[in-house]
Amino acid sequence: MPPSSRACYDSPWKTALTHAFRAFLAFYFPAQCAQIDWRKRPRFLDKELAQTGFGDHPAGRVADKLARIHLLDGSEQWVMVHIEVQAQRDDTLARRVLAYNYRIFEQYGQPVASLVLLADDLPGWRPSAFHNNVLGTVMGIFFATAKLLDYSGRTDELLTSGNPFAIVTLAHLGTQKTHGSVADRYAAKWQLTRLLYDRGWRKERIIILFKVINWMMTLPEQWEFRYWKAIARLERSRKVEWISPLEESFMEKGRLKGVKQGMAQGLEQGLERGLERGREEGAAQLLERQLTRRFGPLPQAVKKRLAKASLAQLAVWSDAVLTAQTLKQIFA
Repeated sequence: MPPSSRACYDSPWKTALTHAFRAFLAFYFPAQCAQIDWRKRPRFLDKELAQTGFGDHPAGRVADKLARIHLLDGSEQWVMVHIEVQAQRDDTLARRVLAYNYRIFEQYGQPVASLVLLADDLPGWRPSAFHNNVLGTVMGIFFATAKLLDYSGRTDELLTSGNPFAIVTLAHLGTQKTHGSVADRYAAKWQLTRLLYDRGWRKERIIILFKVINWMMTLPEQWEFRYWKAIARLERSRKVEWISPLEESFMEKGRLKGVKQGMAQGLEQGLERGLERGREEGAAQLLERQLTRRFGPLPQAVKKRLAKASLAQLAVWSDAVLTAQTLKQIFA
């Protein structure tokens, strides 16, 4: 997998946690979730978390959330959620959980429930406690954990689940599983994307989960463009109007800038033609970069053909890039 398509876990998990905190707890920590009074909305304490001075995240930790919730017994409680993504065993995790927990208690006088989601690919690594016992003095912590890898054999169950974190779990596990195969990652990503449209969720949730999938299951440029075209076809067949928000998520990543230019033209010439032209320009620019990278500087005649080509023709040439040995073979 090229460097530009390496998986991103930080933003997806933070976005998903903020969007559906209750669903997160219900999915990974059902026993704790059942004790919370969800009639009172949780409040995220990002400012308080920052003020504890944790500093830079250790390698692997991608998302922490501190929330104030109310229990069914009427008491107020703080909940600290850690998400750890580790490529290898980290024996400092349990000690860090103790340090975070105590630092919040010391600074704010609030006991904290620490919940840890282990998103690594090591079946035997399951830390859940840290203790020191010296001359009768015991210091330590037990904390609840969940392991993403435990869901790897439950694909059918996840595909039918109505919890949004079933899709997040599938995206994360799918990203790990397809690390060495672009084609397999594309297939897994497309399956989850189609699933979003079958769930009957509100528009906001679909857009957020689309971003989570797109950020996490990164693809090389030519595959990403193919993925975008498939989404456009899917939306036309479903007669939905979510194309613009989806395009915004691509623009935020600085990709397919030609789409944005086409939309600007569309304000004057008509949205439909502007969007179509934006797609053509973006596709032509993307294909030109790919051809230049593969075969060196392009002749002016080739650049002119790219500029005048339709989306359908550009798609044919884009597919040919993967197997062609010469520039002539692509345009034959």
